[in-house]
Amino acid sequence: MKWYKKIFIALLVVVVLIQFFQPQKNTETNITEQHVYNVYSTPNEVKVILDKACNDCHSNNTNYPWYASIQPAAWWLNDHVKDGKKHLNFSIYKSYNLRRQYHKMEEIIDEVKDNGMPLDSYTWIHRNAKLSTEEKASLTNWAQSIIDTMKATYPIDSLVKKKS
Repeated sequence: MKWYKKIFIALLVVVVLIQFFQPQKNTETNITEQHVYNVYSTPNEVKVILDKACNDCHSNNTNYPWYASIQPAAWWLNDHVKDGKKHLNFSIYKSYNLRRQYHKMEEIIDEVKDNGMPLDSYTWIHRNAKLSTEEKASLTNWAQSIIDTMKATYPIDSLVKKKS
């Protein structure tokens, strides 16, 4: 057997074997009292935007594409979701301290306005996740309304750090 056939067979065996090592799926379907939807008023139009463009990576409920069970794509997706949830997880939003809640809304506004979110790598596959100008405005207005509500409800020093 030629050397390249041996390499091909070895690679094929590795590809088959890694299919048996699947990461745990991020599929909690219940929306708990910790979810941002239950903490702050969230209009249906904003929920639709969050569902199509944000929640797969920024909640405990990911809708996985067909290739999510094929390695190494499953590992890559799992890392991507874990990283997204590390930065912002709408499913546990209420558990964040006030300062972090406030800052996350500021980040949403900045990321959406700067076209940083949703990521290009996400919108390449999920074409419907690309946000229109109107959707960006709805999402940033919602985040700003939460910031305004927080400012009206809590002392500012509980929301932002004092500059030294």
